[in-house]
Amino acid sequence: MPEESGDTPCWQEADRALPPVRTVLVAAVALVDADGRILLAQRPPGKQLAGLWEFPGGKVNEGETPEQALIRELKEELGIDTAESCLAPLTFASHRYESFHLLMPLYACRVWKGTPQGLEGQQLAWVKPVRMKDYPMPPADIPLVAMLRDLL
Repeated sequence: MPEESGDTPCWQEADRALPPVRTVLVAAVALVDADGRILLAQRPPGKQLAGLWEFPGGKVNEGETPEQALIRELKEELGIDTAESCLAPLTFASHRYESFHLLMPLYACRVWKGTPQGLEGQQLAWVKPVRMKDYPMPPADIPLVAMLRDLL
């Protein structure tokens, strides 16, 4: 396909590469209830990106798999239990923030024990996929919304 005037070919984008930053691995989950709604959590005041809505999850610790991190984070943040076999990998986000690069696998989960509660002061909302665009989200999460809307 011929190039259009003014477009930069993708192979030339490396010429404008930004300085390297550390990569942070964070695992996230789309908890899907019986009505097809997805749980979003609002980042509490005092945290980076406070007030934005995100998928539950957190950083993957040294020696931990993303699935183990999610099981731990769901217990700590929401007070629910799930198993690795209940986490289905869906997609991932790769986004550069100013001081780090985020790599975030996103899983779907439809089976857990307990009722999600914001144990770290975060607000929670069960949201239909078509309404997720109404919730301001961190830049890395935004592309995942269309993927979930199309898959669920």
